[in-house]
Amino acid sequence: MPIVQHANPAPARLAWPACEGPDMATDLKHMLPLDAAHQLGEQLAAAGASVHRGQWQKAMGADFEALGLMDRGRRLAKVMATCLPPDFAQAAPLLVQAMGRPMGLDKHGEPTASGDVPSSFFYLPHSMYIASHGLQHLPEALHAQHALTQRFTAEFSLRPFLQQHTQATLAHLSLWAQDDNAHVRRAVSEATRPRLPWAARLPDFVRDPSPVLPLLARLRDDPSAYVRRSVANHLNDIGKDHPELLTRLARQWLDDAPVPASRQALLRHALRTAIKRGDAQALALFGHGQVSPLQVHSASISPSTARIGESVTLRCQLHNPTAQAASALADWRVFYVKANGTLSPKVFKGSTVQIDAHGHGVLEKTLSLRQMSTRTHHPGRHTVEIVLNGQAHSIGHFDLHP
Repeated sequence: MPIVQHANPAPARLAWPACEGPDMATDLKHMLPLDAAHQLGEQLAAAGASVHRGQWQKAMGADFEALGLMDRGRRLAKVMATCLPPDFAQAAPLLVQAMGRPMGLDKHGEPTASGDVPSSFFYLPHSMYIASHGLQHLPEALHAQHALTQRFTAEFSLRPFLQQHTQATLAHLSLWAQDDNAHVRRAVSEATRPRLPWAARLPDFVRDPSPVLPLLARLRDDPSAYVRRSVANHLNDIGKDHPELLTRLARQWLDDAPVPASRQALLRHALRTAIKRGDAQALALFGHGQVSPLQVHSASISPSTARIGESVTLRCQLHNPTAQAASALADWRVFYVKANGTLSPKVFKGSTVQIDAHGHGVLEKTLSLRQMSTRTHHPGRHTVEIVLNGQAHSIGHFDLHP
């Protein structure tokens, strides 16, 4: 059967993830390869959509393999729209029927592929199609995303619904928070994150995250670490705009008795940014609010001169001068040289160190100076500090050469 051209409603204008930089686009586009695009057409045809193989391939365009990941997703979403009924309420069941088996979770709580699809971004076009065509069909769109998030993610496609149908979408997500499927429960936290990576921000929740807090409270002791980690990341987002709200909420969650160890770990992860910047209230929540009696006895950076691509070893010997055991939360802070010659601090999470009375302890870290996608190294003098309970102590510097 040939492709049937439908007069679909104009898609909503969406701020979709701007994830493709010059190098990332080249790497990520292979996550939605040509064979995945062909399989998508076959699955839609099997579900009853109006798909003809030759016409499908022609509609994909001869330049498909030159496109980046997001452009491939957008192209396929447009092609899907020509094959599905113009009424989204009729199209959504076909879309869901065409989906493969849901993902599972492995023994570590990480998602596992179903084996029905050839790539991890196979369902990206589904996500884009639902977000752009389903906004006026809330029940059907949310049902489709409930199925989608069990196979890929609905964290991006749900965001336009949160912006245009805030209360109704939050009411549905309240039900999702009690779902048997961990992927569905995680979507509740991920989709509502005000600063979700790769996604447009949710300005209303950036200004006032209170509508989402009951959902996070419902998920804070979720049996899945996969879900709890999402809650921690969401809280970390909130703390970037509302640090006092985050510490107040964390204090409330820690006041319950007894507090599960998993919740303590969740909050420690949620407060990681606050702890790294030495926030006194955040440190106090975990018993590190006081100045530690531990002293820097000696320190070294070896070698003192290195080239980009090599590494240096940071070493710090701590001394406890008191007559009782003492501890501190110890982090490393490296001031990297930027392209313009200024310094920019980066905190590397350390650990809690405990030293016996009048004893010594040694902290070490190997610092890689390889060029990375997340960090570009520049020549110049880099300074290093050890941070104990939020208090910085200089341990020296190293010179980096090309």
